[in-house]
Formats: sequence, C-alpha cells, structure tokens
Amino acid sequence: MKYTWFLCAIIVSMSLCIGACSNEQENGLERVKKAGVISFAMSGGYPPFNFYNDMNELVGFDVDVAREIAKRLDVKLKPVTTEWSGIIEGLRAGTYDGILGSMAVTPKRQEVVDFSVPYYYSGAQVMARADALETTPQAFRGKTIGLVTGTTFEEDAKQLGAGEVRLYKDDTQTLMELNNGVIDAVITDRVVGVNAMNNGGFKIKLVGNPIRSEDIAVAFRKSDSTLREKVNAILEDMHAEGVLSKLSQKWLGVDITVK
Repeated sequence: MKYTWFLCAIIVSMSLCIGACSNEQENGLERVKKAGVISFAMSGGYPPFNFYNDMNELVGFDVDVAREIAKRLDVKLKPVTTEWSGIIEGLRAGTYDGILGSMAVTPKRQEVVDFSVPYYYSGAQVMARADALETTPQAFRGKTIGLVTGTTFEEDAKQLGAGEVRLYKDDTQTLMELNNGVIDAVITDRVVGVNAMNNGGFKIKLVGNPIRSEDIAVAFRKSDSTLREKVNAILEDMHAEGVLSKLSQKWLGVDITVK
C-alpha cells in the first residue's frame, strides 16, 4: 500500500512539473498581454539605432521598431538600457522580455537564446581617422583596435591580427577614442560609422568594404516561444508593409532592411 501511494505521488509530481513546464513554454505572450507592457533591452549608446538625444530621450531606429511592435501587441513599450556585456544574462534572468538593440545572430548566442526573423541586415566595418594612410582592413595588423564589449566585432579584430584590442562600453566611446588618436581603428556597424562621419563631428573614414554581413534580430528566452512567434508575425507584416523600410530611411537615409 505504501508503495502504491508513493508511486501515485511520483506520478502527480511529474504531472505538475510537466504542466508547469508547458505553461512556461506557452505563456510568454500571455505574460506580456497580462502585464500590458513589453520590455526590450538595448545599450542606449549606439547611434543612430538606440541613443539618448540632447533632451535625454531614448531614440533611434531600434526604439521606433520596438515601439511599433508594442503598438501592434496592444501593450506599452518599456525600453531598458543596460551594458552590452551583460545584456544576454539579463534576458535569461528575466529582467526584460527581449533584446531589441541591434544584436547579430550568431551560433554561440543561439545556444542560449532564440532569435526572431531579421529586422535589418548589417556589416562589420573598420573605421580609421580621416588622415590615416591605411586603405584596407588588413593594414591594421599589429595595431590597436577598439570595439564595444560583448560584440561579434572582437572576433573580427582577432582575425585581422590586432596587436591590442581595447574594449569600451559603447560606440560613442570607441569613436571618440579613435578621433582623439588613442586607438588606431574601430570596428563597428557600417551604418554607425557613416552616421558618425556625417552627423557626429568625428574626423574619421571608412576603411575598405565591410568585413562581413550579419542578420540583426530580436533575442528572446528559449521558454518564450509564443512571444517570439507573435513578434515574428509582426515583423513579417512590418517588412511587407514597408514600415521597417520607412523607419530605416528616417534614421539612416538608406534601406538596411533588405539584403
């Protein structure tokens, strides 16, 4: 009799566990809907994608995309700015619902988070001071290259044979250090570099063509499949309706939403 009771207890416990796991898988979207708010994380220091303007307002392409997703979910947007180096850990800990901050899809990141369909396409670009003699990325072998902590650009710098890689909080810092002659080059998103040249007052230039291209997408916890699927559908609609293209033109002057 004791064994029968023990077996039943095990079965009930397993059922409860399965039910809880199932709810965790299914309730990402329900959680957001119930709260009436969706929180997306970004660095806040990545113009023109997400940055603080002169009035200390968080603005940019990423912010507008996040706002449109929230609108179509019929919830409020809660943007969260945090350091890039720990942004994935924050997502996995449940600090926010997703990362919508120009994150590139990589196999390593896919091991710990899931990604939406891409909302734009990017390229890793080497930047140098305007008076630099180097004309190709390979010319910076053995030199000091700056980039943002936790980005995929660190591997690019290593492959170029950088003598030293210096890590910074955001691209405002990397480009300022470059402009001031503290480092020899920066690797960042091509559009970020062009924007800094045109609007940031930096005396810098593009060095050659982009090193490689990247798919940029929204990151979600692996348990939030329903939320990711709903955002996927929204992004597909935004692509088809030309909304993403218009936002890209607004912030960048070019359409980066198609390959």
